[in-house]
Amino acid sequence: MQTALGDPEVLRDLPQRRLALTRDRDHVTTELRRKRFRHDRHPSSEERILTGQESTKPGAVPLQDIRRYQPSTVSRRLSVVVGFYRVCVIDAILEHSPADYVRRPTVPAESPTLGLGHLQFEALITTARNSSNPNDFALVALLGLLGLRIFETCGANITDLGEEHGHRVLRVRGKGGKVVLVPLPPAVARAIDRAVDDRNAGPILRNIHGGRMDRHAATRRLKHLAHAAGIRMPRMHPHMLRHTFVTTMVDAGVSLRDVQIAARHADPRTTMRYDRARKNLDRHPNYILAAYMASGT
Repeated sequence: MQTALGDPEVLRDLPQRRLALTRDRDHVTTELRRKRFRHDRHPSSEERILTGQESTKPGAVPLQDIRRYQPSTVSRRLSVVVGFYRVCVIDAILEHSPADYVRRPTVPAESPTLGLGHLQFEALITTARNSSNPNDFALVALLGLLGLRIFETCGANITDLGEEHGHRVLRVRGKGGKVVLVPLPPAVARAIDRAVDDRNAGPILRNIHGGRMDRHAATRRLKHLAHAAGIRMPRMHPHMLRHTFVTTMVDAGVSLRDVQIAARHADPRTTMRYDRARKNLDRHPNYILAAYMASGT
């Protein structure tokens, strides 16, 4: 498929094509970086393909290698493949994308991740507040009380702090480079101030060596705090606190629309996947039915 560089239609579409290329390149890069820490001992499939260690033919992939992944993981990885071929079409390398009609696995309506319960969250906050490491409370506050994603939390800088209309705010660069101002409740502001200390620049959260905290250091700190708080979770990770942020808001009576805005979900269905209140035994409709029938007997 050949196109002339001087074609007016091609020139007119160049900004959109460049934007799409950048967006999908960033998506692929993000997916590769998600597994970078396992490269030394367990190279990813993408890395094995790029280095010629693994076949690129679909039929060469053993079925058991696919079945061991959750449907959400397979769907996310396929989105990278779809995005790659879409860029090829946009860049006039292919006429049609072979991934257009690929069927993705059905992702469950409810998130498989379980957030912390109300008492567990309180225990974690108390433990982090009493920790001798000031970064602990700031980490829990940014993840659980502001609902930031882990890359937003670790990427927050002191220069991102400011004031807007009488509110202390944190400038957050989220997905797609979108910048939003997140208000800081007093407790969160105090936690951040403790972590910042007298510094004027640099990251808000630091590791034990004084450098910027990354997602792996954050995960280790959360596991340590959860153990100290007596919280027994099979797999404690940073996203669990973002999940807790959403479900605790819903349990507190905040409307789904307001929770969606706070979590910065583009689709309300994403927010609903986080909501596990339907599984809450205290609010199960069986009690309502039993009370209704008992009132008439």
